[in-house]
Amino acid sequence: MKHAFVLDCEFLTAEGSPSRFWCGPYDPDPVVAQIGVAKLGLEADYPLLDTLRLYVIPRDRHGAQVRLDPFFTKLTGIAEENIEQEGLPLIDALERISDFAAGQQLWSWGKDEFNMVAISCYVEGVTPPIPAAQFGNACGLLLRAGMPYEDLKTMRSNRLADYFQIDHPPLRGHDALDDALSVAYVLQALLRQGKLHPADFQEPLRQT
Repeated sequence: MKHAFVLDCEFLTAEGSPSRFWCGPYDPDPVVAQIGVAKLGLEADYPLLDTLRLYVIPRDRHGAQVRLDPFFTKLTGIAEENIEQEGLPLIDALERISDFAAGQQLWSWGKDEFNMVAISCYVEGVTPPIPAAQFGNACGLLLRAGMPYEDLKTMRSNRLADYFQIDHPPLRGHDALDDALSVAYVLQALLRQGKLHPADFQEPLRQT
C-alpha cells in the first residue's frame, strides 16, 4: 500500500436537524452534497499528493432535486450555484471517487460512508460502487497513535489539525475537502513523527 486516502462529505441539514435526528417534518433527508478526498503518500516524507472536491446533486426519495436550506449554505459555503454549475449525479461522483482511490482504503473521521453511500444510495435507489470494507475510521488511527480517548470522542475533523498545533494553509470548517485535509495533515505529521506507520493503515482497529 503506497497511498492513504482521507475522505469527508457534507450532507444536507437545516437549523436544528441534528437535535431532531433529521426527523422534523421539514428536515431534508441527510443526503450528500459535497465530497472531498485527500491523497497522502505512505513512502518517503509522506507527501500530500493530490486532492479531489466534488459537488453532488442532492435528490430526495422521489427523484426531485433538493434545494439547499440557507442554514446549510451558511454552514458549508455551498451555494445553489455550486450545485448547478459543478454538481454530479450521485453515482457519477461515487465512481469518480472509486477511480481516484483505485481500490485502496478510504479513511474518514467517523463513518461518513453511512451518509455518503448508505443513506444517499438508498434514497436514490442505486447500488453503491464502493464496498463498505473499503472504508476505514480514522479515529482508530488516532487512538493507535496515542490520542486520548476522552479527547477523541468529542473531536470534529475540522478542529483536528489545530488540536495537534500543526501549521497548515487556511481551512474552512464544513468544507468536505478542507475537513479531509485537516485529518490528512495530522496523519502526515504522526507518520513523520513515527507515531503512526504505513502498516497501521492496513490493520483495522479491533476492540479487545
